[in-house]
Amino acid sequence: MSLVVQKYGGSSVGDAESMKRVARRIVRAKEAGHDVVVTVSAMGDTTDELIDLAHQVSESPHSREMDMLLTTGERISMSLLAMAIRDLGFDARSFTGSQAGMMTNAEHGRARIVDVTPTRVRQALDEGAIAIVAGFQGFNTDSKDITTLGRGGSDTTAVALAAVLGAEVCEIYTDVDGVYSADPRIVPRAQKLDYVSYEEMLELAASGAKVLYIRAVEFARRHGVPLHVRSSFSDDEGTWIGTAREEDMEEPIITGVASDVSEAKITVVGVPDVPGKAADIFTIVAGVGANIDMIVQNISLQQSGTTDISFTLPKTDGDRAMAALRDKQDEAGFDSLIYDEGIGKLSVVGAGMRTNAGVSAQLFRALSDAGINIEMISTSEIRISVVMRADILPEAVRVVHEAFGLDADSEATVHAGTGR
Repeated sequence: MSLVVQKYGGSSVGDAESMKRVARRIVRAKEAGHDVVVTVSAMGDTTDELIDLAHQVSESPHSREMDMLLTTGERISMSLLAMAIRDLGFDARSFTGSQAGMMTNAEHGRARIVDVTPTRVRQALDEGAIAIVAGFQGFNTDSKDITTLGRGGSDTTAVALAAVLGAEVCEIYTDVDGVYSADPRIVPRAQKLDYVSYEEMLELAASGAKVLYIRAVEFARRHGVPLHVRSSFSDDEGTWIGTAREEDMEEPIITGVASDVSEAKITVVGVPDVPGKAADIFTIVAGVGANIDMIVQNISLQQSGTTDISFTLPKTDGDRAMAALRDKQDEAGFDSLIYDEGIGKLSVVGAGMRTNAGVSAQLFRALSDAGINIEMISTSEIRISVVMRADILPEAVRVVHEAFGLDADSEATVHAGTGR
C-alpha cells in the first residue's frame, strides 16, 4: 500500500461545495488502496482578508499575534474537510501544524522548518484514518509559540510531510490544470507543461510563478520527492516536477515566462565610490532579514566620486529596510534614498539557454518593438529577468510569450481563484 500526500490550495476548498468535491477525491484515493495524508490551505482568499483586517485595527500588527490570527484559516479548512470525509463513511482526523510535528525556528511570519516528527499522523494512518494537516503553520519548542511559514507555506508543509513519511508522490492541487508557460490569467493562450525539472521550477518559482513556491521546490529537490501539480476541478493529468530527463535535453529553449509584482526597488543615492561601502549598505539590509533579489550599480548623477546602488526586495521587507538604512545614513555616508513600489519583474526561464545563443537579443528586441523600457537586468545560467513599470508588465508578458513561440492553439482553463 503506497502513501500519497495531497495538498489543496485555498481556491480548491473555497466554499462548502468545493470542500465536498475535494472530500470525494480524497476518498477515491483511499478506496484505490492508498494511505492518504492531506494538507490544506485557508479557504479562498481568507489569509489575504485576515491580513487586511489586521491592518485595519493596527498600523503595525505584532508578528506573534499575526501568526495567531493567520493560522485560524487553515484550522477552519482542516476541520471542515475532516467532517466532509466522515460524512462519506471514512475516518478522518485533523491536526494543526504543531500536532503534526512541524517544528520551526522562532521567526514569526516566515519560520523555517527545523524538524518534522509526525507521530500522531503516522498513528492515524496505522489505524486506517485519513490525516488532514493544517498547512502553513508550525511550532517553536523554545518559545512555545505558533509560527507561520510565509507565502507558500502549505506547499512546504505538504512536501516536508511527503519526504519524512516516504510518500510515493506529493500531489499539489490548485485551480489550474498544472504548470503553464505563463500565468493563464495574464496569457490566456499559455500552454500546460507536461514535465518541468526541479531546476527550471526553482527559477520559475523564484521569479513569481505562483503555482508552486520556491521553498517547497527546494525541499522536494533536496529529498527527491516527485511533485504532481494538477487541478482539483478535473481528473486530467497535470505537470510532473522532478529531476531533468534525458528525453527533454532537446526541448524548447524557453520553458516559461514568469511575472512578479510583489517586489519594490530601493535606490541608495550618492554612495561614496570606495571599497567597502556596498558591503556596509547590504550588511544594514541583511540585519533586518530582508531578502535581496536584483542589484544594479551606476555612476551617480548627483556628484562625481559617488555611485547609485539600486536593489529589489519583497515589498513586505521594504519598510524595515528603509528604516534601517535611514538610521545608518551618516555612518554609511550616502546622500538619500528612493523607494519605488511601482515595479514589475519579467523572467524567461529555460534549461535550453545553456546551449542556445540569442535568447537575450530575442527578449530585448521583443520588448523594444513593443515600446517597453527596461530598468534593471539580472541573469542566471537558465534565466533572464528584467524590471519595468508594473502597469505594463501584463502586456510585456504577452509580448514575450508570443515572441518565443509559446502560445498554444486554444485558451487555458482557470477553474477558480483570483490570483491574489
